[in-house]
Amino acid sequence: MKLIDGKAVSADVKASVAQENAKLREQGINVGLAVVIVGNNPASRVYVNNKKKACAEVGFESFEYALPEETTQEELITLVKKLNDDRSVNGILVQLPLPSHIDENAIINTIFPEKDVDAFHPENVGHIMIGDYAFLPCTPAGVMELIHSTGTDVCGKNCVVIGRSNIVGKPMAMLLLHEHGTVTITHSRTKNLADITSKADILVAAVGKAGFVTADMVKEGAVVIDVGMNRNAEGKLCGDVDFAACCEKASYITPVPGGVGPMTIAMLMKNTLTAAKLQNGIK
Repeated sequence: MKLIDGKAVSADVKASVAQENAKLREQGINVGLAVVIVGNNPASRVYVNNKKKACAEVGFESFEYALPEETTQEELITLVKKLNDDRSVNGILVQLPLPSHIDENAIINTIFPEKDVDAFHPENVGHIMIGDYAFLPCTPAGVMELIHSTGTDVCGKNCVVIGRSNIVGKPMAMLLLHEHGTVTITHSRTKNLADITSKADILVAAVGKAGFVTADMVKEGAVVIDVGMNRNAEGKLCGDVDFAACCEKASYITPVPGGVGPMTIAMLMKNTLTAAKLQNGIK
């Protein structure tokens, strides 16, 4: 078993973004990312701080808008429209989840697709579906980088995704499909789940349940990617995969933390760079 080091792979991605950003700066282009956070969800605050730190690492400007919990949907839409029109902002990210009185879809649909660096806008989702995209959702794109870092060729492999969310599961399946994987999407209502997952050459777990994937669900020699970020009974961070048991069977496996997590933010930096280049007519 070999550990897939998300910190090392993400450092490589950020180094290449910083290099490209330096070239843009020489042309007088300053890349800017606006991050909007509503309310005081502690996990969201950690993510936002990490995004600001990553912006500083690669040389982007970061604009933070921290709004109170009681912000109305109209106020948030007004802010997003203002950021759409602000030329110093290349990427807009509204941190989810939003307070329950705000319709997340209404907010996502307001962001200009060319500034939607999360790739959640229906227009960007459609582009991903047909394989003609500028941006990819950060977590699935990060997972692909991790798979590539192992030297695994997805082509012809049996790939199983556990989870069908719009943010990870569905786009994950599309990206594996675009690389000619044979893809099965499974979820909480799938019958005989272990029968399906135990035949996977590449297994991606994004179900949001601590220790959900057990050793009997993993094929000998599989590449196992754990997207989960949960807390166990002792309050320790853990993934969807029972790491201790599954690492005996996997050829490659991601740890939690230090696997997929750092990649998500690195890919956000990559998307923001792509957005800035497109907005400035640079291929």
